Amino acid sequence: MRTRVQTALLAFAVLAVAAFAVPLLLFTASDRTQQLVLARSADLDRFASLMDQAATTGDTSSIRAEAHRYTQLYGEALVVTDTRRSPVVQTGGMRATDPAVAPLVEAALRNAATKPGHTLHPWSHGYTMFAEPAGTGTQVSGAVVLRASVRAAAYDITRRWAAVLAGTTLVALACTVLARAATRWVVSPLSRLDRAVGQLAAGLPPEQTRAGGPPELRQLAVGFNRMARTVTAALEQQRRLVADTSHQIRNPVAALRLRVDALHAHLPASADRTYTGVTTELDRLETLLDDMLALATAEHRAGELAVSDASDARCDAVEVAHGRHRLWEPLARGAGAHLTILAAESVTAACTDRELAQVMDILLDNAIKYAGRDAEITLTCTAEGPLAVLTVTDDGPGLSAAELTQATTRFWRSERGTGAAGTGLGLAIAEQLLAGRGGRLELGRAEPRGLRARALLPQARTVSGVR
Repeated sequence: MRTRVQTALLAFAVLAVAAFAVPLLLFTASDRTQQLVLARSADLDRFASLMDQAATTGDTSSIRAEAHRYTQLYGEALVVTDTRRSPVVQTGGMRATDPAVAPLVEAALRNAATKPGHTLHPWSHGYTMFAEPAGTGTQVSGAVVLRASVRAAAYDITRRWAAVLAGTTLVALACTVLARAATRWVVSPLSRLDRAVGQLAAGLPPEQTRAGGPPELRQLAVGFNRMARTVTAALEQQRRLVADTSHQIRNPVAALRLRVDALHAHLPASADRTYTGVTTELDRLETLLDDMLALATAEHRAGELAVSDASDARCDAVEVAHGRHRLWEPLARGAGAHLTILAAESVTAACTDRELAQVMDILLDNAIKYAGRDAEITLTCTAEGPLAVLTVTDDGPGLSAAELTQATTRFWRSERGTGAAGTGLGLAIAEQLLAGRGGRLELGRAEPRGLRARALLPQARTVSGVR
């Protein structure tokens, strides 16, 4: 936003400076051109008067002398002719018969003056031509043609333009400084507010936003701080409720298990079924408490990673995959399933070993638990472009299209898996762990049957040519 606001202010400043500078440049060029025209027109008037006197008296010595002195002094050529187009005086190497001079002589003899019609510029060079008839009224007694150099005028225009451009450059620099200061004054509070919003959205206590900038932004910062304190307090109370509830329930559950186990020796054989049901529910309750704590931890960690630089985390995904395979292969064999692994030579994921192992444990546990006996389960670790991909595929019953959209919902379990132990929180935990590292969890149907779960994570950045 700072760049956009600053660009808009600078564009306005440039347009304002250009609207002032361009007319000023054009005016200075036109003014200097007009000065040249007026000065040379005055010289022409003088020589036209001398030619008119010479035509009356028949004595051309005066005009000849004046013309030669003028050319020696100013270096500009003159041609003066009578009404018969015969040269009276020619100086500076210019002749009345020159292609550029003859038309001007003809025009002057027709009582028409010729002056340059274009404006000079710093890059103008060479000469410009002037012509004027000699005589009074409509009585023409000769023609005067002057070839004037534009070098001095162009040099003056260059100096004036340099002064104008230097001034506009200073004004532009001042506008740039003011635009940056104004942008910083307006945008800095918004940047702080944006960081605080990101922290609040991630479930973390946001930093108190300093009230600064325009009055409207100061009022907004005060309102946001008040809202952030309320929301943070509510989130912290909810987090503490989950943690405290899980912790407080764990102690009574442990005590209850001890009492039930102690009571088992005194129960008749007919109560074994009831005892087994009670212990099963206790196991389920303990598992549920553990998963709730794991989910709360994963959500909190994902929030922290969302607003912090976690790009330094890295692990060898292939090594973690082989370790999980060694751990889960006996469990899969005990459940009547067959677990195999296919891994690339080297895949480095941008997460910690513990996080990746936890995600893989959840996916493998689900596959072994729900794929059924004689299921073929494959763990794959590959690299796909910038992503590290770990895939767990089974040939079990899988999930329908409607079930796939709900699979990561908390406490959701498929109706076909109600007989298996579980809380319905595993995939939600895995999704949070992956999201915290900029990854995602994809669930889809395997071919020809079964479920395919893909954990996608960014690959760790290369450091010194080594991953």
